[in-house]
Amino acid sequence: MKGGLVLRLAAAVGVGLFVVLLPQARNDVLNFEFAFVGIYLIAIIGLNIVSGYNGQISIGHGAFMCFGAYVTVTLGTHADVGKYWTIPIAGVLTGIFGLLFGLPALRLSGVYLALATFGLAISIPLVAKRFERFTGGGGGLHTSLLESPIGGISTNEWISYLAWGIAAVMFLAAWLLLRSSFGRALRAVRDAPIAAVSSGIGLARYKTLAFGISAAYAGVAGALYAIAVTYVNPDTFPVSLSILLLTGAVIGGLGSMEGMVFGAFFVQFGPKYAEQLSKHIHYNEATVQSPVVYGLLLLAVLFVMPTGAAGLITRLGVGLKRLREWLYSRADSRATA
Repeated sequence: MKGGLVLRLAAAVGVGLFVVLLPQARNDVLNFEFAFVGIYLIAIIGLNIVSGYNGQISIGHGAFMCFGAYVTVTLGTHADVGKYWTIPIAGVLTGIFGLLFGLPALRLSGVYLALATFGLAISIPLVAKRFERFTGGGGGLHTSLLESPIGGISTNEWISYLAWGIAAVMFLAAWLLLRSSFGRALRAVRDAPIAAVSSGIGLARYKTLAFGISAAYAGVAGALYAIAVTYVNPDTFPVSLSILLLTGAVIGGLGSMEGMVFGAFFVQFGPKYAEQLSKHIHYNEATVQSPVVYGLLLLAVLFVMPTGAAGLITRLGVGLKRLREWLYSRADSRATA
């Protein structure tokens, strides 16, 4: 257990140093990509709350990101609200939308709930196209970049710091929430619903709240996404985005927190490096398509980490503990010899 704790602390320190030092590399492209890792991390943490800790399968979180992004762009365009203020507003309004969706979804579970959320991921972009006055329809809406308020750093550097700063705060908030009585109730609903009801835990309340909280996280991620790309239209949030977010949560390790960071990196850089690898892989004198390489890469990662990055950290911690015990036993045997 101590070995696992040491590894988690080392990983947290390493990620923190990476977040602080990387933007100083003055590579604007890398800073821009790194900002998206923080944005995806926020969305994946929210997805992990509802799917990993509460056991409700959702493949529609791209729709909540879309909702949050349009809240930010609409408020900035039509109401002249400052971009910083649109981020929490997007989180609150998307959370309310998630609560409203969670109420009828209480009648569904398992694959039926997954299909309902999948339908949400399909329908929200289509609905956005219908309200052209507010959303710009298929043409979308533009917004200006969030300029850095600090002299000496570029806009992309500032967006990277902003995304990761908000991600750190929301990571800590989720960590504290999931270790409270609320988090224990979520896990009870997931693992033993009948026992949870007999203990006085309301299934409907906690399932709905889990959906609302996870949607709020996705809404904040969508707001940051809109600020970063400066342009949003319904096709910015395809169904594949929802699947990618679920992939990141699974790769990170559902029901854990620290693995979500790895999942966010995989979502951002996995498809990119799969595309680069595909250019160097040939079969029958034809270049292998990047989706095939990405699928093989995903299978390889799952083979190495069948329980996600968090499970790998746990196994490494157990291995360190056994190694330490073996070294102590060898030292004791030599001392008594």
